Amino acid sequence: MNICVYGASSASLDNIYYSEAQKLGELIGARNHSLVFGGGQSGLMGSVAAGVFTSNGSIVGILPKFFDEPGILFEHCTKVIFTETMRERKQKMEDLSDAAVVLPGGIGTFEEFFEILTLKQLGQTSRAIAILNTNHYYDPMLRLLEHTAEQHFMSKNCLELFFVHSDPEKILEYIENYTPVSGNLSRLEDYSK
Repeated sequence: MNICVYGASSASLDNIYYSEAQKLGELIGARNHSLVFGGGQSGLMGSVAAGVFTSNGSIVGILPKFFDEPGILFEHCTKVIFTETMRERKQKMEDLSDAAVVLPGGIGTFEEFFEILTLKQLGQTSRAIAILNTNHYYDPMLRLLEHTAEQHFMSKNCLELFFVHSDPEKILEYIENYTPVSGNLSRLEDYSK
């Protein structure tokens, strides 16, 4: 299975974030899955790729041409794909993967998560989406999503379209045992007007 992983590129995080990302990567490689990711060597992106590499797994790095500078690319990618734009990069990552895992990250990671979740809510993808909630990083976002559903800005059904856990092994188990589901236009709201 090709697993797309989104995550931070920051090199200034607490060590627990890097170690859990690397553990996820090691599991991806050890279980004969392939990593599809943003191609970077730093941050959680680099840590997950390093984990896959140490487990002799396949790594596909996808990044826009303007990132093609010394010190940016993870040097042990099995395959590197350059795109013209960030939007093309994101599309290529989606096209080449079967599931998505969201690691802690910043606004780029948020944007990637919300786009794939929106596509799933609209019935345009049925892939597994899992959030690795290391150190309770995503707790505030999860509370916001619950609040959003409570206030009827989105369906409560949307909260069922992704899985959250702090253990990388549970994330992989979820993906490996996942039965495809997606949202649909008739379930966008929970109440009648």
